Amino acid sequence: MVSSSLPFNKSDFRQQLEAELVGNILPFWMTHVVDEVNGGFYGAVDNDLRVHNEVPRSAILCARILWTYATAYRILGVEQYLSLARRAYDYLTNVFGDQEYGGLYWAVDYKGSPVFDRKHHYAQAFGIYALSEYYRATQEPQSLMLAQTLFRLLEKYAYDAVYQGYIEGRSRAWETLTDMRLSDREPNCRKSMNTMLHILEAYSNLLRVWDDAHLKAQHRALLTVFLQHILDQQTGHFKLFFDDQWRSLSENVSFGHDIEGSWLLWEAAELQGDPPLSAQARESAISMAAAVYREGLDEDGSLFYESGPQGLVDTSKAWWAQAEAVVGFYNAYQLSGQEHFAQAAYRCWTYIQAKMVDRHHGDWFKRLHRDGTPDHTSYKAGPWECPYHHSRACFEMLARLSD
Repeated sequence: MVSSSLPFNKSDFRQQLEAELVGNILPFWMTHVVDEVNGGFYGAVDNDLRVHNEVPRSAILCARILWTYATAYRILGVEQYLSLARRAYDYLTNVFGDQEYGGLYWAVDYKGSPVFDRKHHYAQAFGIYALSEYYRATQEPQSLMLAQTLFRLLEKYAYDAVYQGYIEGRSRAWETLTDMRLSDREPNCRKSMNTMLHILEAYSNLLRVWDDAHLKAQHRALLTVFLQHILDQQTGHFKLFFDDQWRSLSENVSFGHDIEGSWLLWEAAELQGDPPLSAQARESAISMAAAVYREGLDEDGSLFYESGPQGLVDTSKAWWAQAEAVVGFYNAYQLSGQEHFAQAAYRCWTYIQAKMVDRHHGDWFKRLHRDGTPDHTSYKAGPWECPYHHSRACFEMLARLSD
């Protein structure tokens, strides 16, 4: 049920997305982030293109680069994209891969030596996501085998067989950690929405290439956990942090994760192919998008970062949240036919083009102040600053606008 009257021309929108993807995002990372001396990719690059190789290299960044260029090659067929995907694949598996205990280190230095060797399950999830995508692009059997191995490690060491869901992380040898935080911005908790959301998307991608009964069952179980425990059905927002028994440890709302999660829940339900589950996920996706539309949008169409019980607590504009808003709102439009969602998607894209894209040095600024000026304390490329969210928004929207 989609109206034929859109607030934009679909052909023009697609042309803008394609130009941004192939003319700006993909060339930037191939040109400015590859370390030709030490291998792999720089630890960080700032907005003025200064390299910060003293910054540890994260498995997250390497895996997200791998996913981005494997997807680019699979969809666009350009050999240069495959070349960069191979580079990321080799670095992820040979440098971040723990040959003794299995799994991926959290971070290494520029020489490739581990500096944080813990096994955070967020990083293992992105390994699965990227390796399964590399298999989709290349049919390389080893990449699928490695993704399957990471899946089995998560099921052995991260899955909570009593209460379901997945704990945050373990030590290098998969032993218990007293502090499992993803960053110092977060509470030390057993479970988080963020880690489980990316395990869900990883399992979704693995399910595309591996028809395995256990994987499908665990994927369904995690989707059900989101619908029953993580999503507050009354507010339309994700709860963020939990103990084992799903008691919420925070009252804050992350608008970017809500709008991202809205379409990832629908994606997961579609892969399950179960009509009642799909109906529930569809209703939840629309409800979540509606909540973000009501509460998370600034007057210029961009997305605020975070709110709490007393109102907005972070009014900055993160690149990833804006990118996810474009997809999430358009997904809600496709599911509901409600044109204000399509309008919200396009308004956010217009904001991105006006403010977020760096017209001088390339790619996107990763964080803006509320007034639209760049926050130069954020890297252009770094442990968290990557090409995956905004390239994925372009890939997703190019496909959706072709329907």
